[in-house]
Amino acid sequence: MAAAKQVMPSEEPLSPFSRLFSMPGQDCFNIITIGCKTEGNVHAIVEGLKNTLINHPRFSSILETGLGEHKVKAKWIPTTVKVEDHVIVPDIDPNIENPDQFLEDYTTNMALSPMDKSKPLWEFHLLQLKTSYAGSVAVARFHHSLGDGMSLMSLLLACTRKTCDLEALPTFVVPKKSKASPICWSLIAWFWFIVRLLFHTCVEVFKSMVIVCFARDNVTPLKGKPGATISVNKFIHRIFSLDDVKVVKNAMNMTVNDVLLGVVQAGLSRYLSQKFAGKPIKLSIGYVLFPLWIRLEEDTLEYIRRAKITMDRKKLSLEPIFSFALLKFTMKVFGLKALKNLVNSIFSRTSVIFTNVVGPDEEISFFDHEISYIAASSCGVPQGLTIHIQSYVKKVIINLAVDLNVVPDPHHLCDLIIDSLNSMKSAVVEMGSYKLDV
Repeated sequence: MAAAKQVMPSEEPLSPFSRLFSMPGQDCFNIITIGCKTEGNVHAIVEGLKNTLINHPRFSSILETGLGEHKVKAKWIPTTVKVEDHVIVPDIDPNIENPDQFLEDYTTNMALSPMDKSKPLWEFHLLQLKTSYAGSVAVARFHHSLGDGMSLMSLLLACTRKTCDLEALPTFVVPKKSKASPICWSLIAWFWFIVRLLFHTCVEVFKSMVIVCFARDNVTPLKGKPGATISVNKFIHRIFSLDDVKVVKNAMNMTVNDVLLGVVQAGLSRYLSQKFAGKPIKLSIGYVLFPLWIRLEEDTLEYIRRAKITMDRKKLSLEPIFSFALLKFTMKVFGLKALKNLVNSIFSRTSVIFTNVVGPDEEISFFDHEISYIAASSCGVPQGLTIHIQSYVKKVIINLAVDLNVVPDPHHLCDLIIDSLNSMKSAVVEMGSYKLDV
């Protein structure tokens, strides 16, 4: 396949959030680990990137921050990209004793290394390394100024194809549509939906403002020591069955998101019960600002019930739009430093970042490499624990990014989260009211 000719785009101004993430001391990266079933082919990946990724303007542009001695407008400056300079293939001993540990250490060192800003801010590391889950591994690092995690993941998946049809893009699970109702009932339902939307938006906006301005999470081991600088310095991931999640989901008539959030809460509760004895604990999630109330040693299924209530309120709210508008207003009126202070204030008042992304529901390949799993996370924000969950076909991949000074035993925390799912599955099996769908 011949390489596509690179078209030089025009200069593009930086968005407010690109400017925020490119500030000195505020470098943030998205780290995406792709496990492949076969040995990596460097030539195929380089040629594939030439035909896809660098056609996006930001992946073929240099970041001009406008923060140097010569004050210029922050912008993306088009440049000619030599893809080979962005694809790194380290020399690895094929007989390495612990490949999984090596991958964790390599990913961590890569994430914490500075990125050369004299060229486009992305790179791929191809590891000819056979791990517990893959025959070889590709680790992509993208600077957060290129885009948020969701857009970067979507762009990366656009470079993949179905293994059953090498010309077809991946497909994703879509929610089932409810049956149509009579017009009169539809109007009543629509009116009731608007009322609930306005009510929950007001409640969630008020809660968000309280968190930003006044409230703080309880002091727990997840907050770190007072005055200590918090930064991610360890990445781990684990894979478990999506079918196990669906068993619990169907038995309780809830969604996969409800179950995963409940499982994370239960795992955190078990972890904190071993580290912290006392009253109920409030944990807030940094990006979306809703509280997780953790009660120690309660019924495991109760976590899912409360997770559903929380998620339902959040889905019936325009608070995320308000939060985005608030950040944009702060940037426009008070400037970049005020926006940075506001974002850091949010993270300083919360304990955990939690994200959950739906992945392809069919096997896909990445430039002729069949994918075994995809694990994503981020680093660069002052948070001691980031939990990212990604689905892929029949698998669920949980990725923890931690500060070892805050969570010194991330493998143990990951075990507790998965054990919580197993406990929930056992509980619903005993109830005898479960079924498995596809």
